[in-house]
Amino acid sequence: MSRYAAAKPYVLPESLAELAGPTTGGVTLPRHIDWGPHYIYDLADEADFRLMYERVIREAQTRDDLNAYLHATSLRQVWQQLFLPLPVRTAWEVRFPELRESGTTTAAA
Repeated sequence: MSRYAAAKPYVLPESLAELAGPTTGGVTLPRHIDWGPHYIYDLADEADFRLMYERVIREAQTRDDLNAYLHATSLRQVWQQLFLPLPVRTAWEVRFPELRESGTTTAAA
């Protein structure tokens, strides 16, 4: 684990229910969340969908960022497949234990 990932503060929602982001279409993330060359995501593409969720969870600066781009039901469905730094995965799973129990595989960085 990088020192950056261990020291970075991560934003978490108050509840999963407040996550009401898009579930279809294309999403363009703002530069404060995704400054790389790939910042437009096709939510119909499974790899794009997971990559967008990983970036939003890692780089969101406010709860509004999380609420705008994540969707609670979709998050539960893909949680175990997301490649996330251990500190952020742990923080989310401590606050929302149901995420730990969703899906069948584990992917942590």
